[in-house]
Amino acid sequence: MKPDVLLGSPETAFAVVVGLATFTCLLIAWWALLERDPAQARARMLQQRRLELQAASRAGGLAPRRRAITRSLAERLVAQLKLARSGADERLRDRLLQAGLRSPQARPLFLLAKLAAPLVAGLLALLLVYGGNFAGKAPGTRLLVLVGAVLGGFYLPELWLSNRIAKRRQALQRALPDGLDLLVVCAEAGLSLDAALNRVAEEIGSTSPELAEEFGLTAVELSFLPERRQALLNLGKRVDLPAMRGVLNTLVQTEKYGTPLSQSLRVLSAEFRDQRMLKAEEKAARLPATLTVPMIVFILPTLFIVLMGPAILDVYDNLIRK
Repeated sequence: MKPDVLLGSPETAFAVVVGLATFTCLLIAWWALLERDPAQARARMLQQRRLELQAASRAGGLAPRRRAITRSLAERLVAQLKLARSGADERLRDRLLQAGLRSPQARPLFLLAKLAAPLVAGLLALLLVYGGNFAGKAPGTRLLVLVGAVLGGFYLPELWLSNRIAKRRQALQRALPDGLDLLVVCAEAGLSLDAALNRVAEEIGSTSPELAEEFGLTAVELSFLPERRQALLNLGKRVDLPAMRGVLNTLVQTEKYGTPLSQSLRVLSAEFRDQRMLKAEEKAARLPATLTVPMIVFILPTLFIVLMGPAILDVYDNLIRK
């Protein structure tokens, strides 16, 4: 049986695709307009992490067994389909943490999305190609569109995750100097490291939810983990930034050797301020070279039209009169 008969008329296939696209757009718009309070979400995340650490410290070796019994449906599907690999699975966990996705269901859902996205993209391309006659009737063109849709669906979850990681990293990079200044003030006031991190997380929660979440989570781990150094190393895994690595090395040395925390953080804060100023000056120095092409393409033709347009019109009128 031909695909045209299976999928119906081209009008029907086109209406199905338009309906799916409209429903997806409405769902995205609803999700974007939905009010979300980052403070409440951060408090729930910290409370969940606190309960997990308390349960792990009390139960000891019973926690993994209980976790295996109460696995979700997504985890069972991933285990049945064998989508997770040892080395890649650990890297995926780190990338999800860097993207701010800390839920236990994030990894299996992402793996299932990588499995389902090529199938959905291929199905939509099949409807467009054979039902809506999108790519003509050439077999090679139709096959190329189908293969491109499947490959695009396969790489789409990875691109989304990389984009989320890059945006979160950029937000953390911008907020880190201000957070470090507040941390210096708290350290000079006599607060301990975990209390200072908690205080800074409360103060910058509205301006930088990402950094507040990381500092709050580190403060919780500092209070419950047996080794405080492990909490700082976990922060380094979640925030893969050179500046954050410098902060963590300073904090680890402070915890190990008992050096003054405020003095070390003050030096780091001054360095970060200088680095941010140098980056701003670098962008300002590149601005004239960057504006050269837009000036040539957009501004100079308009200037020539304004200056030479009246003269050309006068010459044209004189030629017509003669």
